[in-house]
Amino acid sequence: MTSPVLPSIFVSHGSPTLPFEDVPARDFMAGLAGRLPRPAAILSVTAHWCTERPTAGTAAKPETIHDFYGFPDALYEMSYPSPGAPDVGRRAVALLNDAGITAGEDGRRGLDHGTWSPLTVIYPDADIPVAQLSVQPNADAAHHMAVGRALAPLRREGVLIIASGGAVHNLYEFRNGIHETPSWAAAFDNWLIDAVGRGDTEALMDWHARSPEPGRAHPADEHLMPLFVAYGAGGSRPGTTLHRSFTYGSLSMTAFAFS
Repeated sequence: MTSPVLPSIFVSHGSPTLPFEDVPARDFMAGLAGRLPRPAAILSVTAHWCTERPTAGTAAKPETIHDFYGFPDALYEMSYPSPGAPDVGRRAVALLNDAGITAGEDGRRGLDHGTWSPLTVIYPDADIPVAQLSVQPNADAAHHMAVGRALAPLRREGVLIIASGGAVHNLYEFRNGIHETPSWAAAFDNWLIDAVGRGDTEALMDWHARSPEPGRAHPADEHLMPLFVAYGAGGSRPGTTLHRSFTYGSLSMTAFAFS
C-alpha cells in the first residue's frame, strides 16, 4: 500500500507549560492526531534549535532537553521518550544538499521543548520516531521556504513535517494571568492568517515590510521561520487555519496546515 501524502503543519507551541494548561490551544493539539493520517515518522522543525546551516538530528534515542528555566519542578521531570528517526534526518540532509542547500547532521542533539512540548499533547504515547531540523535565524523567509520545498518529498514518504514556532512571539510582552489580546498582536495575527490563506508568497517573503507591527510581534525572527518551512513543504500554496487563540495576552497559538 502507498502511504498517503501528509500535509505539512505549523503549530505555535506557546509556553513550555502547554501540556499542563487548560487552554483552547491544548484542546486543539489533543485532537490534532485524529485529524491526520498516522505518520511513519515526524520531522520537527523547531525554533529552539538555531544553527548557521540546516542541521538534522540523527540520534537513535534522543534525550529530552529542558531548555528553559524558572518553571515548576514537574516540567523538568517530564520526558518524551520517542525513538529517534536517524534515517529521516539523513534523508532530509540529502534532499537539502541535492537542492543546493548545504546541510549537516548532529547525532547527539536531543529533543528541545519546541518539539516535545506540542508532541506530548499531539502524540502522548511517544511511539512515533522523531527527528529534528534546525532553523537559521540569520537567514530570511525565502531561505526557509526553499528548505521546505526541498523537504516536500518526505510528505509522500510517510513523514509528517511539523514546524513548531510562534505566530506572534514577544516574551517581553508576556503577561501571566492577562487574557485580553492587545491590538498590535491581533493585527499581526490577522495579517498572517490572511496572507497564508491567500498563499501570498510575495507578502510572506517580505513580511518585515508588509505586516503590521512586525518588530513587536517578533523582536527576533526565529519563531516565525518554521512557518515558512511548512509553507514551502506544502508547495507554497494557500494554507488552512487549523486553530487560532492567544495565551498570556499576546502569545499567539495559531496553527496552519499546508497540503
